[in-house]
Parts: sequence; structure tokens; C-alpha cells
Amino acid sequence: MKAVRIHRFGGPDVLSVEETPVPKPGEGEVRIRVSAASVNPVDYKIRGGGYPRVKADQLPMTLGRDVAGRIDALGPGVTDQRVGEAVYAMLPPGRGGYAEFVTVKAADCARAPGRVDAVGAAAVPLAGLTAWQGLFDQGGLSAGQSVLIHGAAGGVGHLAVQFARARGATVIATARAEDRDFLQGLGADQVIDYKAERFEDAAPRVDMVFDLVDGETQDRSWTVLKDGGALISTLRAPDEARAAERHARAGVYMAHPDGRELEEIARLIDSGQVTPTVARTYPLEAAAAAEQALEQEHVRGKIVLQVG
Repeated sequence: MKAVRIHRFGGPDVLSVEETPVPKPGEGEVRIRVSAASVNPVDYKIRGGGYPRVKADQLPMTLGRDVAGRIDALGPGVTDQRVGEAVYAMLPPGRGGYAEFVTVKAADCARAPGRVDAVGAAAVPLAGLTAWQGLFDQGGLSAGQSVLIHGAAGGVGHLAVQFARARGATVIATARAEDRDFLQGLGADQVIDYKAERFEDAAPRVDMVFDLVDGETQDRSWTVLKDGGALISTLRAPDEARAAERHARAGVYMAHPDGRELEEIARLIDSGQVTPTVARTYPLEAAAAAEQALEQEHVRGKIVLQVG
């Protein structure tokens, strides 16, 4: 099978398309014939050597953390899925979605949403689970509350806006002026152009801040958080002393595979409450160009590789 691998850390030029053996599913696993694979920031961070969980002695490695496709084979002990079923999944590190086939735990898969094609489905797992787990598992966001989402037009952010809206929360988003109509179309109640105004002057006090930006943006966010609220980040642990001053919860987390949460997300997509946005697609062989675009450009939504 074809797979995009790295043998050393570096720029996009270290990605190579190679022929590798088709993997066999182990106990409790399924093998997926990949139709599409999403490109995420973690991919170029791993490729560049800047991801602490991946060391040089773990190379060579196939990149890619989420896929959509059809089950091709069942491993021992798998009884609740069938060959030919359309599924999508977030992969653990090292499994590699930039490939024609991949194996994954059956429990980490979910039936793919039928309202979107494989490209749309592949755009969801890692970004969707990051948004879902940040808002609800970590942040405890519920109906009637309010959330400020930083970096709202990106892969995670644009799904977080829709999830929060579907849950019945008020959504305030920070983004560029050119993303205002896009985010309002997704359900954001207020969009703040972070280049033209300070969000702390424009936003009301909120129950939760969802930080996808870090830096001074996170540090300034305490001023808009209600007493007893939550500041949750995907990038850096918020200041515990600042949190204590506001009786707030502060947390940083890393998303993990979860087939049941993907089932909930698929239901929202099929009900029309959530729509993943795909900025553009590339063939598998152009994975280097896809990663370079994501790393260097402001991408609205997701970039996806078309595999099979």
C-alpha cells in the first residue's frame, strides 16, 4: 500500500510516499480502507520534531491522526461492526492516516455521518473531538451559558462554534474581519475582529473561555471570565493563581480517541446542526504541499487528503 512517511525530522521535503505492507488488524481492531485523511497542526509539529511525544527513535513513521473510509477487515473479537461499513476515526499517535489502509481499535471508530462525503467526514475526528472534549468534558459548558472561543475560524474552532450553539450556549468568537460572515453563518452570536478591537472591551463576561490561540490572548482572557467560570486551553496550562482569584477552573488537555463521542457528533452532522468546512483537498501524494499550506496560511476549516 502507499503511505506518506518520515524517516527524519524536518521540513515538508522529509515526507516521502512509499510502498509499505498492508497492516493486519489485531484483537479488538478493524482495518479501514482509507478514502480521505485530514491534515492537522499536530502532523507538521511531529514532522518538524516539535512534538514531545514523538522521538527520533520512533521513526520512520506514517503521519496523520484521523481518517474516513470503509472497514476492510475485522480483527479477532470484533462483533459489532461489519466489513464494508462506512466509518470515521481519530487515530492514536503512530498509526498513520496518510495511507491507503490503517488499523484502529473498533471502539475508537464510529459510523460515518451520512450527510457528508468521506472528505467531509475525514475533516471531523481529531478537530471534532478536540472541540467536544474541550467544551463539554473539560469546560462543562451547558445550555444557557456563554463561551468565548479564540481562533474560532480554524479546524477546531469552527466546529466548537457549532457544538456550543447546538448545546444552547451563547457563542462569542474572536477571528479576522473576513471570517465574520462565515462564523455568523455557523451560529456565532457575536464575532470580534481581534485586529481591530480588544476582545475584553467588546465581549460580555462569559462562563467559559476556550483558548485555541495561547500567548497574551490567554493571559488577557481572565478579565472576561465570570467568577466560577472555566478557562480551558489546548496549548498551555492557564495560570492557577489567576484561576483561584476568580474561583475558576483552569485546564489544558490533549484530545483522545472516543468512538461514542464521534457517534454523538455524527448525529449532529446528520441532523443538520453541524457542518464541517473543508477549505481544500489534495491527493495523498501532495501531502507535503497540504502540510505546508496549513502551516503557513490562514486556513478556514480543514485541509483534507483524498486517498482512495
